Amino acid sequence: MYTPAITGTGVFTPAERITNAELVAAFNAYVDLQNARNADAIAAGEQAPLQYSSEEFIEKASGIESRFVMDKAGILNPEIMFPQLRQRSDDEPGIMAEMAVDAARKALAKAGKTAADVDAVICAASNMERAYPAVAIEIQQILGIKGFAFDMNVACSSATFGIQVAADMVRSGSIRAALVVNPEICSGHLEWRDRDCHFIFGDVATATLVERQEDASGPHFEVLSTRCATEFSNNIRNNNGFLRRSRPDGVADRRDMQFMQNGRKVFKEVLPMVSQHIADHMDAEGVAASDLKRLWLHQANKSMNDFIGKKVLGRTPDAGEQPNILQDYANTSSAGSIIAFSQYCDDLSEGDTGLICSFGAGYSVGSVILRRHG
Repeated sequence: MYTPAITGTGVFTPAERITNAELVAAFNAYVDLQNARNADAIAAGEQAPLQYSSEEFIEKASGIESRFVMDKAGILNPEIMFPQLRQRSDDEPGIMAEMAVDAARKALAKAGKTAADVDAVICAASNMERAYPAVAIEIQQILGIKGFAFDMNVACSSATFGIQVAADMVRSGSIRAALVVNPEICSGHLEWRDRDCHFIFGDVATATLVERQEDASGPHFEVLSTRCATEFSNNIRNNNGFLRRSRPDGVADRRDMQFMQNGRKVFKEVLPMVSQHIADHMDAEGVAASDLKRLWLHQANKSMNDFIGKKVLGRTPDAGEQPNILQDYANTSSAGSIIAFSQYCDDLSEGDTGLICSFGAGYSVGSVILRRHG
């Protein structure tokens, strides 16, 4: 049996950024356009007019101030309102692989390792750009990694579930190291025409190198324990899939083919589940609230994170104890907690304990308890 450790992380950030002001201007232009097109139905009382969004509404609802995206022009065009990504040939890297490889190379560089030190690649994300071949295998091929690779999807919990799988394989001795990569093009599944959610998501890719602690060549985080849990719910759902053309509506533009959620129910049901999950995990490992130096939480909503942090620590977290990055990145699905970890872990000292937690559709929740060394 070996001890797994996180020895490197990497983040790919898209070049294009959308501020709340830009997003609101585009959305309100779309509202004007649609209300004008449907003026007769609105006047007849057959259809309700669309309502404007605002920067104040977005920041109060989420804490988000901006987001990075792979394509800005299509999203901000009132006649389009979704990203437009160029068609790639089958002989060139897919866009998710390209993003993931950038993050993976950064993680390897931080750990002081090369592709020769890695035996597995796990591509864990909310969506895959194709059914097969696996995006993970494409990433493996580009990086020149021997061994094996596979895709997995546990929505916003994909990164922590992937870390558990990687840590278990390292612990058992079946591999020396694994790269867990999380390329998230959330702009592709967001309904940018829906006022209740048009501001939520952004695009990014993260990578985490999990390897044997004895092979670590610098500062690292020992994986003390991992824990995952799921509970079925329809309150976060997307009905798109490979059977779509076989259904009566075919490929018609349907609202349920993009991200949908019942926000109030999610808030009410997920927060107790996540808080209890973390408390039970810490209790099982003998980790007291006073032992935690850092909480790296899923970056979906500032109010949710504030609630969880207070429940876990038994008090309002001090500045820096529960860092948020969603004000700059928005919700990046599985990658959010890893961005927070990557940006806010180097200042911890030898022996300090922290916890990564991600949660979302499923419902799903995954947590990883870490201890700093070096």
